[in-house]
Amino acid sequence: MLDTHARKYVQPIIEKTADFFIKAGLSANQVTYLGFFVGVSTGIFAYLGYPIIAVFVLWLSGFLDAVDGTMARKTKPSPWGTLLDITFDRLVEISVIIGLAFRFQESMWALLLLSVSIIFAMTVFLTVGALSEKNGIKSFYYQAGLAERTEGFILFSLMILFSQYLTVITLVFLAIELFTTFQRLLEARKLLKG
Repeated sequence: MLDTHARKYVQPIIEKTADFFIKAGLSANQVTYLGFFVGVSTGIFAYLGYPIIAVFVLWLSGFLDAVDGTMARKTKPSPWGTLLDITFDRLVEISVIIGLAFRFQESMWALLLLSVSIIFAMTVFLTVGALSEKNGIKSFYYQAGLAERTEGFILFSLMILFSQYLTVITLVFLAIELFTTFQRLLEARKLLKG
């Protein structure tokens, strides 16, 4: 929801950063790799007990993820870049879940359920994107929903920072993820029936 409705407020900063990287000679894919390596360190920092650093690198990777997409649209977007972007996003999420699961094993069952819900959500999201005609600035059809990347980052941040409530926050995340998936399924039913 925030990605869809609030992006316009941060887009000027994203644009300036994209322009800076382009002038520096970096490609969108290079920034994608940079964001990935920064992002997967989140799980390591969460596991080692450095929650502030973990949250910082998580959000830095999310910012770089927005910048690389803007760079691609300003230069030459590629299907390979889209694949890298989507794959690396999931690997960053997996790193957070694994880092927290190994540090807080009593919450592992809730984190496992969250992982399953993310797989379910991404299956719906990507399948609808593949079956729909491209519509919008992204290289595939983007279904908006209650939980988008920013909401996920907020919830991951809460999970990292307030680990004493990890199971509860994870279950709230699970419920939001499932609600969003069914929301997208209902939209897909209308969209793909025609």
